[in-house]
Amino acid sequence: MSKQQLQFKLVLLGKKKDQYHRESAVGKSSLVLRFVKDQFDDYRESTIGGSFSLLRLSPRWTRLTLSTLTAAFLTQTVNLEDGTTVKFEIWDTAGQERYKSLAPMYYRNANCAVVVYDITQSASLEKARNWIRELQRQADPSIVIALCGNKSDLAARRQVTQEEAQKYAQEEGLMWAETSAKTGEGVTDIFTRIAKKLPTTAPPSSRGGAGRAGAAGDRKGVDLNKQQRSTSSGDQCNC
Repeated sequence: MSKQQLQFKLVLLGKKKDQYHRESAVGKSSLVLRFVKDQFDDYRESTIGGSFSLLRLSPRWTRLTLSTLTAAFLTQTVNLEDGTTVKFEIWDTAGQERYKSLAPMYYRNANCAVVVYDITQSASLEKARNWIRELQRQADPSIVIALCGNKSDLAARRQVTQEEAQKYAQEEGLMWAETSAKTGEGVTDIFTRIAKKLPTTAPPSSRGGAGRAGAAGDRKGVDLNKQQRSTSSGDQCNC
C-alpha cells in the first residue's frame, strides 16, 4: 500500500517598521529560503517581485520568473514518522504596506500560515498581531497559524521576550517558535510541527490555530496519490 502524500497551501506574513517608520525585513523570505534550499543570504532583498521555485528532497529543482506577482511561490516536502509525505505550497508574500490589499488573495484557501516577527524589534510583534487578527477574521476558520520569532541568533539585541510572545500565542491558540534563518536553528522543526498538525483524514470540527472554537472545517489537503492515479487512468488534464 502506497504511503499517503498530501499537499497544503502555506502563506508567510510579516513586516516591521523601524523608529523612523520605514519598512524593514523580519527575515521571512530568508526563513523560507533556509527551509527550501538550506541557504542563507545576508543581502537578500525584500519580496517585491515574484518567483516560482520547485524543490523536492532531491537535488533537482526548477526556477521560473513571474514578474507580475508580489509574492514568491515555493514548494517543499516534509516526511512524517508515520510515512505520510506533506508537500507545502509556500506563498511568501510581499510585506510592504502598499501591497497589503493583495494579501487576501494569497491567504485565501490557505491551510496554514506562518506569521514572522523579528525578536530584535518589538514593533514587528505588533505587526504580527495585526496579521493574525486579519487571518482570524478573514481566513478559513480551521487554518493552522504559527507565530515565529526570527533572528534568534541575535539574542543579545532581543526586544521581544520569549515569555511575552509565548503568552500571546497561547491566548490566541497559535503555535509558537523562535528560529534563526541565518544558522538554521528551529527552521525545519516549525514546518514539521505544522505538518503534523494538519489533517491527514477528514479534519475535526474545530482546531486550534485561528483561536476560534467550533470551526466548520470540511477542508483538507490535496491527496497527491489520488491525483496521480486519476491522471494515469485517462488523458484528462489535471490542471
